[in-house]
Amino acid sequence: MLTSGASGRVTALFSLRVLRGLVLLLRAAALLLLPFRWRPRFVPAAERSAPTPADGRPESSSRKGGHSGMVVRVPAAMVPRRQREQEAAGRRALAMRLVVEARKEGQRERDFSMFTTTRGDTLFTQSWTPVNTETRGVVVLLHGLNEHSGRYDHFAKKLNENGFKAYAMDWIGHGGSDGLHGYVHSLDYAVSDLKAFLEKVLAENPGIPCFCYGHSTGAAIVLKAACDPKVEGWIKGILLTSPAVHVQPSHPIVMVLAPVFCLVAPKYQFSAANGVSPVSRDAEALRSKYSDPLVFTGSIRVRTGCEILRLSTYLLQNLYKVNIPFLVLHGTSDTLTDPGGSQRLFDLASATDKSIKLYDGLLHDLLIEPEGDKIMQDMIDWVSSRV
Repeated sequence: MLTSGASGRVTALFSLRVLRGLVLLLRAAALLLLPFRWRPRFVPAAERSAPTPADGRPESSSRKGGHSGMVVRVPAAMVPRRQREQEAAGRRALAMRLVVEARKEGQRERDFSMFTTTRGDTLFTQSWTPVNTETRGVVVLLHGLNEHSGRYDHFAKKLNENGFKAYAMDWIGHGGSDGLHGYVHSLDYAVSDLKAFLEKVLAENPGIPCFCYGHSTGAAIVLKAACDPKVEGWIKGILLTSPAVHVQPSHPIVMVLAPVFCLVAPKYQFSAANGVSPVSRDAEALRSKYSDPLVFTGSIRVRTGCEILRLSTYLLQNLYKVNIPFLVLHGTSDTLTDPGGSQRLFDLASATDKSIKLYDGLLHDLLIEPEGDKIMQDMIDWVSSRV
């Protein structure tokens, strides 16, 4: 079974077995680079546009005059920029179509828009506005690793029913946003994008109390943003489910070598990094999630895993800076993100208004567990008491 959020794939990615594979890859890269002392062969436009074989690798070609040229095999994960842009455009079109179809089916409160970051990336965002109910608060939703904002439609509708407008953003490399699917060059991008998106939401809803919700890696992003005193002054509180606070590699040496591997092969994927831990006890919910074309179900990429480790390390060292009111929820049987990390957050945070709920026997994706509706109501009750 594939997983979501920070997931067991991060630990599996940096296991000793996979680490040995990375070392071999590093050696191979060094051997490949040694002979590259001459100028690369110019490839005419006619050859560049030639059909590509079924295996996706370029066929060897000859120079004019019969002299053979060197052919460099490029790993499949190193996707050309234009192909990445086309793939992201396809995902964005699908994300837009899903919202349009929902509106045609009567979900008039749902809408989408594009948000441009300071880096020039385009992010897909959507919103759900209460109908026939006065808006008494706003909640900004941030999905977990490999997911997208549309996965939180059910929660957003429940927020609407209770007078809360919901906004959501697909972070870079996810859903309908720019970037290679499932790849995160830096989670600091997601943190800064969340801050900019919050400013936009606040400008559209002046004087209305604002809250943030994050799941798994999304919760870790929300937590780092909340450590910024400026953000602390913007929002009334944060909601966190299964936060990726305590993510550790299987061996300490990985933390030393990980930056090297990120430079050599940041987008490389390992099939061994796919975990087998379930994220919900609801079989139908799992089928729905992993048949969703906007959910990335491939193996985790090297740099993405490094970024999760880096963010987790930062949080463990800075939990005392969390001074904003929060509610953290975690299933005690979650094998993907450590419930002990949530307890540590609760114990070390400076906030005086803080709450923790540990659900006995529940797994990682709390909102698609059989008890999901109750968990949503627990969060709605918490924000309702603070507006």
